[in-house]
Amino acid sequence: MSNFIEEIERCVPASSADEIPWDELERLLAPIGFSAMKTTPQNPIYHGEGDVYAHTRRVCRELIEAPAFRETPRRRKTELFLAAVLHDVGKVKTTRMEDGALTSPGHASTGSRTVREFLWRDCGLCGTPDAIAFRETVCALVRFHMLPGRLIESDDPERKAREIAAYGELAPDFSWNLLAALTEADAKGRISEKIDDALTRIRLSGIVAEEALCADAPYRFPDAFTRRAYLSGRDVAPGQPLYDDCWGEVLMTSGLPGTGKDFWLRKNRPDLPTVSLDGIRKELRVAPTDGQGRVAQVAEERAKELLRNKRPFVWNATNLTRDIRQKLVRLFERYGARVRIVYLETDWATRIARNAGRESAVPENAVERMLEKTVLPTLDEAQYVEWICV
Repeated sequence: MSNFIEEIERCVPASSADEIPWDELERLLAPIGFSAMKTTPQNPIYHGEGDVYAHTRRVCRELIEAPAFRETPRRRKTELFLAAVLHDVGKVKTTRMEDGALTSPGHASTGSRTVREFLWRDCGLCGTPDAIAFRETVCALVRFHMLPGRLIESDDPERKAREIAAYGELAPDFSWNLLAALTEADAKGRISEKIDDALTRIRLSGIVAEEALCADAPYRFPDAFTRRAYLSGRDVAPGQPLYDDCWGEVLMTSGLPGTGKDFWLRKNRPDLPTVSLDGIRKELRVAPTDGQGRVAQVAEERAKELLRNKRPFVWNATNLTRDIRQKLVRLFERYGARVRIVYLETDWATRIARNAGRESAVPENAVERMLEKTVLPTLDEAQYVEWICV
């Protein structure tokens, strides 16, 4: 277990009567700019308690006093507590005045990426299944901490609940009920006339998740093809298996430079033709820091030729953001292929050494920027998604 996880675990109060060691938390979380929440204001209509730090202290107190929290298993309790401590850290970067009112647009997604970068690079939570599972559970809780309060307003609440609950397939500690516990503490940690309404919405979302059979664990689809069809928005019954008419598979890699994608492919899929962006850059003599338009054009042309001939292949690139991956997945699926996304990760020091040993090493400052944007692939993105440590 990571030393950081052990240190956070010791900060979780053993009982609701115990004090939260805020000085120790400030020390542990200094690299993420935790103390900056003290000077980050909030809209008094929703947060009469004051700044983000004051709100966070109230949220954590509400969380540890909740009966459900005391019954939560130790590891999940630690993940949930850390998520509560960091759930609004994204407001430090996003808070601004708009039309005379304070607002923090996108603070949950910004906070999730900030937390991932901190846990990964500064705390060493990377490169092992246990580290990834802990880190990504916390990141998912931060990313979606507002969703249970808004679920009933969505176009299809059951579908949305199943989509979010599916995170538990890859990060097994995550569940809808764990997320709802954070959202409820977040609501109770405010001073606002809107708290009762918020709590009602959260409880209604719990009913939706129960009826959608995804409150405690991911919904059990009959197969991967049906799951992909349903989570991609098709009008299908989630429990009714569909006929899989895909002719074959495109394997898409995802991972930072130096992770070991090429090595993993040589070892595990040497039989497949590969469309490699690094390889094409080498052919065209294009540096990673140059414009990549021609590289992308050539790669897409080669992929389409393989797709037209119904030949399974590998698309080998970093593919670190959801938008990039989804653009490619739509292309591959349009030609009738199923897609498997294989996300690869190693520890930070090993990645640096591997990247430095490459013929065309990516500058480390560029990798740092990539890490800031990295979002791991999830099961709503493709028919199969795997997280693998190398």
